[in-house]
Amino acid sequence: MTTLLSRPEWLEAHDNHVRRVEALTADHLARRSRNERHPVWDFLFDYYPVTPGQLKHWSPGVGVMLDDVRDSDVAPNGSLGHVKFLSISNRRAELDKDAFVAKRGESAKYIQNLLQRTASNPAQFDCFGLHEWAMVYRTERPRHPEPLRLGSAGTNDVVDTHSVKCTHYDAFRFFTEKARPLNRFQPVRASQPECEQSGCLHANMDLYKWATKLAPIIPGELWLDSFELAKAVRQLDMEASPYDLRDWGFVPVPIETPEGKAEYVTRQRQLSERAGVIRSQIVQHISSVFD
Repeated sequence: MTTLLSRPEWLEAHDNHVRRVEALTADHLARRSRNERHPVWDFLFDYYPVTPGQLKHWSPGVGVMLDDVRDSDVAPNGSLGHVKFLSISNRRAELDKDAFVAKRGESAKYIQNLLQRTASNPAQFDCFGLHEWAMVYRTERPRHPEPLRLGSAGTNDVVDTHSVKCTHYDAFRFFTEKARPLNRFQPVRASQPECEQSGCLHANMDLYKWATKLAPIIPGELWLDSFELAKAVRQLDMEASPYDLRDWGFVPVPIETPEGKAEYVTRQRQLSERAGVIRSQIVQHISSVFD
């Protein structure tokens, strides 16, 4: 079923999207204008290569028709905002599903399968964020300049006295050589659908990546929901990390203690629930393209 948006409705949706992006990225842009780094938030724009300007690109998503689209709305390449597979007839525009499937169908199917498998695989809530600790285990060259909260010896001791069980390939690939054999799992890119699970912080943060890759079939509101989730996940990931970020305003979650473990799991479960809703919506939008 197609939803028809009047011109005032879809223009308002577009403007609301832009205002939301401006609020979400204002601090980042201010820091960049001063050439200042941030050890936590820069990741969202460096690891995920989406600029604040690109994040402003709005799409109504699949199954939505825009009424009263004028020539001045459409770019020379035939796109309207983030909608690059646009079909326009009688001043009404909607996503050309056939064109999208022809160009990106294989990738969309892969993402759909990955997200469905992630949801169905057993969730794991006892990793305690040790992936970040394994990235600095027994190395003289940590990846980031911030000091280690427990020092090198204390950090190594936490890894040595805990069970490392990271299921996320893109985290595991940054483990130090000495940490790799300690991981219960040995994920590779090909095994990602078998390994990903909904308790994983990084799998939930990556919903932003998948929503980005699926543009323009993902509505702008859902895309920004995934960005806000990624920001919340990043905060817990760094607060539970071995780095001392108190000078940056981040209170440590001391996962080496029972109290820290309890806090981590509580927040991890909350983020997993948020991610579950977003993951389900993304899968539904992919499915609607192939209906």
